Amino acid sequence: MMIGITGTPGTGKTSVAAELDRRGHRVVHLIDTVRPYIIEEDRRRQTLVVDVDRWVDEFERFDGIIEGHLAHHLPCDRVIVLRCRPDVLRARLSPRDYPPEKVRENVEAEALDTILVETLEEHPGEDVFEVDTTALSVGECADRIEQFIRGELPSSYGSIDWTDYLGP
Repeated sequence: MMIGITGTPGTGKTSVAAELDRRGHRVVHLIDTVRPYIIEEDRRRQTLVVDVDRWVDEFERFDGIIEGHLAHHLPCDRVIVLRCRPDVLRARLSPRDYPPEKVRENVEAEALDTILVETLEEHPGEDVFEVDTTALSVGECADRIEQFIRGELPSSYGSIDWTDYLGP
């Protein structure tokens, strides 16, 4: 079974994936798979532009977890969408030396449910599990993900609403 862990940058994907790896799960980091598909580097926004369609077409499925903010585009059996309250996300992203525009874009994307919406466009709802990482430890997040993978927790998404963080 291939599991995707996705979410806006700063929601905890890498930390949670490291914990799942420590627990014995096979984890592949998306950045290690997209390098041949990078078509441009946007230095101003400090981001890489990936040929997602080609990457998805050529991606070789495996049993394990693929972690990264594009993982929901892959043909995963289950997709976990990590979420974080926008004010906390801003605080997590600020020390990363991202340009203010990039921080703002990511916080806005989180408030608008961008990754969740994209995930639901690609995967049936019964295969999607949304986790609010705002107040959970890495271990608690990993516990919930393992429970979902084992079928002990049902699909869950759409209960998080951060539109109040968008302002007037």
